[in-house]
Amino acid sequence: MAGLPTGRGSTMTTNADRVQPNETTMPLLHCAAPEETLAFWRALGFEVVFEQLKPYVYLAFTWSGFQLHYGPAPKDLDPAKEQSGGCLVMVDAVASYHAVFTEAMRRSYGKVLVKGLPRMTRYRAGASRFSIVDPSGNTITFIQRDEPKDVEYGGSEELDGLARVLDNARILREFKMDDRAAYRALDSGMRRRAEDAPVIEQAMALAGLIELATALDKADQVPEWGARLQALSLTLEQRTQVEQYVADPAILKPWWPDQR
Repeated sequence: MAGLPTGRGSTMTTNADRVQPNETTMPLLHCAAPEETLAFWRALGFEVVFEQLKPYVYLAFTWSGFQLHYGPAPKDLDPAKEQSGGCLVMVDAVASYHAVFTEAMRRSYGKVLVKGLPRMTRYRAGASRFSIVDPSGNTITFIQRDEPKDVEYGGSEELDGLARVLDNARILREFKMDDRAAYRALDSGMRRRAEDAPVIEQAMALAGLIELATALDKADQVPEWGARLQALSLTLEQRTQVEQYVADPAILKPWWPDQR
């Protein structure tokens, strides 16, 4: 018949045979702590759509428009090393996600989880990403979909003094997720560079030290940093800047003079 392909090797395809560009990928994360994983995501408002613990682990959660699936973990997996795996969640407005999870954590745990497992990384105003580390050591990173290609990761050569220390601490904490190194950087910076630094930089460094000391179980050092923060004279605008520098402004309340 005219119009039909002819010749050896010729094939016919229909719309049903063609690959359609409507695929969905699903992260399959290692789950070394099933009960803790169930409790954590439920606390953040996720719905459990599949729960199986035997003969092998398989968990599936849904929230808003995405899902997280978990399967068995290798026997030698150590969640504390945080090398389990992870996934990226691309969103339109990352700040609102952090706000929702912050509220859920406070409602379920009485505080924002900022240390150990599970936890959520701090969100700096204007940033384009943050991460949640689950009980099995997986890192789920929420990234703003229109994040600029030239993301500002810090390290500007134009900074000096305590401003450079603050920038370095931010890199260590937000991108390398190394709280201990960030604490050491701020501690050293405050001892060596605070004298000539603007008051807002001193306050931000002290707030960071209070937050990190709390996260690292260095509670005995918090009073020193808190007393120094309390002694600084800050405007309301500056206090707002300082509060935006930490994940949970509530940790600063004991050290704020009553200016409001």
